[in-house]
Order: sequence, then structure tokens, then C-alpha cells
Amino acid sequence: MGKDSQHAHEPAEKAKHGVDPELGSDASSTNDEFALLAAKEEGHDIKFRTLSWKKATLLLFGEYVCLAILALPWSFSVLGWALGLIVQIGMGLITWYTSYVLWKYMMKYPQARDVADIACELVPRWARRFVYEATIAMLITNNIMIIGFHVFTGAKILNTLSDHSECTVAFQGIAAIIGIIVSIPRTLNHVTSMGVFSAACMGIAILLCLIFSGIQPHPGAGYGGKYPALGEVRTAGGLPGNPGFVNGFNAVLNITFLWIGQILYPSFIAEMKEPRDFPKALAALTALEMVLFLVVSVVGYHYLGQYAEAPMIGSFLEVKHRKAAFAFVIVPTVIIGAIYSNVTVKVLHRRILGSESRHMHSNTAVGWLWWVAITTVVWGIGFVLGNVIPSMGDFLSIMSAAFDSFFGFIFWSTAYYHLNRGRLFKGVFQTIMTIFNVFIFLIGLLMLGPGLYSAVDAIVTDYSGAVTSPFACDDNGL
Repeated sequence: MGKDSQHAHEPAEKAKHGVDPELGSDASSTNDEFALLAAKEEGHDIKFRTLSWKKATLLLFGEYVCLAILALPWSFSVLGWALGLIVQIGMGLITWYTSYVLWKYMMKYPQARDVADIACELVPRWARRFVYEATIAMLITNNIMIIGFHVFTGAKILNTLSDHSECTVAFQGIAAIIGIIVSIPRTLNHVTSMGVFSAACMGIAILLCLIFSGIQPHPGAGYGGKYPALGEVRTAGGLPGNPGFVNGFNAVLNITFLWIGQILYPSFIAEMKEPRDFPKALAALTALEMVLFLVVSVVGYHYLGQYAEAPMIGSFLEVKHRKAAFAFVIVPTVIIGAIYSNVTVKVLHRRILGSESRHMHSNTAVGWLWWVAITTVVWGIGFVLGNVIPSMGDFLSIMSAAFDSFFGFIFWSTAYYHLNRGRLFKGVFQTIMTIFNVFIFLIGLLMLGPGLYSAVDAIVTDYSGAVTSPFACDDNGL
């Protein structure tokens, strides 16, 4: 273990400054701290603090424009118009707010490099070592599960496009190997161009899905049977029937998963040229997401109604439509996996070699060998998970409940408390914001408890039904 792990809970201790009501720290001192950190990289072969706010926006948007967007019509088919829109818009606004709190906290602690550095500052000194290690474990597990989700999805796409020409396990292996190759670049700046290409391809896939859902005479099938088993296509203003606790909560978790991305934000901010510009990237990102998510939800649910599947491609009547849309999804499937791989491998790389090691910032054989080895192991574990968890919806739900509860809600309501300690109820506005943050904390607890139960119950139900055993060759295509 590198010497970096011996001081995992210390970086913020070196960066504390006087309190500012807006940033939580003295602005000039914070700027000086970021300038020193950037200057320290000047002589390095590999420079990390290279992202402009515009590139950060593109990188973040590339992370969000993914296959999971095509599961939104299914969530609306479970929740109905009113609740679906409330959850969609509400989660968007909460995510923007908690992300802004995250940024303010990072401005207070400029030397924080990832979400674990922030987490250890949210607890008393005696608990920092445990919290740091626990958060690192959660960060790595969450990211590898997302990589596993993309391995699983890669096989589903290849099976659909090839009419199951190979064993599903073989296709998952192909997806993992491609992912390893794409994950080789070590800085997020190099990944940005791939992220733009990824978003463009996924954008085409989404556009095709919306067109195909509108021009087909009727959906092909839904989870309740082939058309017209469930009657003519219809939508509901309120709850469409009685979805049940597990199904309803999983629909909410699917929407939540799309919005919650704060787990990577500290890593992105730490690689920006001007971290003070992050709110610009955040505002642009939130606006783009809100428009995209609402359009897909509304159009998809309107045309597919109770026949909507997750992803909506599964509801198409024509095989050629399913293949045409899915063909463009393979690119974001691999590249988004590479973004999560980059952050994960960077954490492990630093822990093994030490953040001050020359292998971290120079093109040494040792540094690159460790990078490639860790990347291979991360995607290898993702390959195993892609074979074990039975469905796309199960992946999204369990990740939302187990990790987004902390990284999307609990951490940042706690950060608000630290930033405003001593003036939590000073005035009407501050009191309202404090109550709002208590509400956010409670949402996190609700997701962690009942949410995790519903996610696990869904997996158990799937395995008791028609789902095949792990590492099977059975076709999982649409």
C-alpha cells in the first residue's frame, strides 16, 4: 500500500481557511491553494488539472447520456404522469442543489481529490479513517457495478444485432476487452473527446427510439404480454392500477439513478483548471439533462403506455427498428464504462503507488504496468457482475439504493450542516434551507432502507422466475 493511504484523512486539514458565507472558505486563499496545486504539476509528464468548465460539461453530459435514459418510459408506466413528472423534476432540482453544496464544500477543501476525501471531513476526527476507507470501498464497488452493467448491456446489444450468433458469455467477454482498451488513457481530459462521441451516438439512438415509437402502428410487446394482450395503448394521470411497493419503488430508483452522479463530481472538479467555474458546468448540465429526460419520458410513455419496457427498445414491433436503435448504443456503453473505470483505477493506482510517487505523473514502465493491470482487474470483476445480476432494471435499482442514498443525498445534507454550523436557523430563509436539507437526508435514509429491500427483492423474484442461471449462453437480446 502506498504512503498516500497513510494520510488518507489528512488532505483537508491542510486546506482549511476562514469561513465565507458563499463558498465556505476565503476566496483568495482558496484560489491560491488551487494555483499551487496546478503549479505543482508543471514539470510532470502527465498533467491532471486540465479541464475547462466547457469540457467538464461535455464530460459530465457524456456520462449521463446513457442507455438508462431509455428506461424512463417504463418508470412512467408504473408511476403515471403526475407522480412520474414530480419525481423527474424534483430529483433534477435536488441534484442541482446538492451538487452545488458539494462544490462549495470542495472550495473549502481544495486538496480533496475524490468523494472519499470529502466524506472523511464530514465526521469527527476519530471516525475519519474508518469513513475514508468505507467510502473508498463504496466508490469502487459502485463504479465496478456500473462497469458490470455496461458489460451486461454490451452483450444484450451484440445479441440483438447478431441474432444471438455467439454465446452470451462470449459477448460479455468481448465487451469487457473493448472496455479495457478504451480505458487506457489516464486523464479525464483525454476521455472528454470520447465522451462527446459517446453522447452523439447515444443522442442518435434516442432520436431513433422516439421516431420509431411514434411511427409504428402499435407496440410489439410489454412485460404483461404481446400487443394487444394489455388492451389499446393508454396512459394514466395517477397510478396506473396497483403497482405494488417493490415495483413502484424500483421505478422511482430508476429515475433517481439517472440524476445522481455526484460520486464522480469531486474527481472532475479536482481536474479542472478553474474549479471555481464548476457552477457554470453544473447549470448547463442540469438544463440539458432536464430537457432530454423529460422529452424521452413524455414521448416514450405517450406512444408506448403500459407496453413500455426498460429499455423502450424492447417494446418496438419491428426487429429492424430494435437493431437500428441499438447499433448506436454500443459506443456509449463502452465509453461511459471507461469514464467510471478511469476514476476507479485512479483511486486504486494512487493507493498502491502513493500520490507523491513519480509513477503517478510520469510515463514510467511501472506506472503504466500498474495502470493496465488494475484496469484489467476492474473490468474482469465487472464481467463477473454482468453475468450474476439478471436484468438492467435490477442493476439500476440496487445501485441507486445502496450507493446513491449516500452519494446523492446523505453526504451533501451533512455537508450543508458543516458549512452552516452556528447559523442553521438564522433567519427565515436559512431555517427553510435547513429543513429542506433534513428532508434530503431523510430521502437518503428511505432509499437506503426500503429502497435496498425492494431492489434485492426484485432480484430474488427474477431468479425465481424465467431468468437463466449466471454465466449461461442463453440469449439476452431484445
